[in-house]
Amino acid sequence: MYNWDFAPILANSDVLGMGLLNTLKLTGTALTFGVPLGLSLALLRLSRWRLLSMPAGLLVEFFRTTPPLVQLFWFFFALPILVQVEMTPFVAAAITFSIQSAAFFAEVFRAGIVSIERGQSEAALALGMSGQQAMRRVILPQAVKRMIPAFMERSVELMKTTTLVATVSYADLLFQANELAQKTFRPLEVFTVTALIYFVVIYAASLIVHRLERRLAISG
Repeated sequence: MYNWDFAPILANSDVLGMGLLNTLKLTGTALTFGVPLGLSLALLRLSRWRLLSMPAGLLVEFFRTTPPLVQLFWFFFALPILVQVEMTPFVAAAITFSIQSAAFFAEVFRAGIVSIERGQSEAALALGMSGQQAMRRVILPQAVKRMIPAFMERSVELMKTTTLVATVSYADLLFQANELAQKTFRPLEVFTVTALIYFVVIYAASLIVHRLERRLAISG
């Protein structure tokens, strides 16, 4: 019988706490830059000018179809060789997940914008608005409501994807858990607690998403 002992983990709970904060910091940074970049890519993809829509489409498809771990390794190991600038694990991870999130958010934005009836934009133009004004005042406010559940779901997935940064020695929750397991020689207890932390945080976020979806469905 295995003798469970969580005392060493409780004594080093600050280590896991710092790892969780770093995970949330990375997730927040990726969302902060990923959302506006995703909107820009979506608008470029919807452009009638192929010189704008084609490069944006290629960028979106590339980052949606290539493995995030490969992208992370490229930004951490390859990009510094090209630009001759040292890349910290956090910066490499932030760039990777910001662009990858932007690629997914671009499709969410594009789908939301396309879902708005064409008559809405035609009516705005008939009232004297420019194309940009119609997009900002009429189309996006309606589309964002339909996008919110997809945005929230993607944000939850992003947090789970950030566990890959442990491979480049960024001190996220998983990296800190691995270090603590080697220090205490209690990997079973450490990774059990780590799994529970991820479960509590992500499950709470999922509940918020489902509640938001129900409220939006009720409100039409």
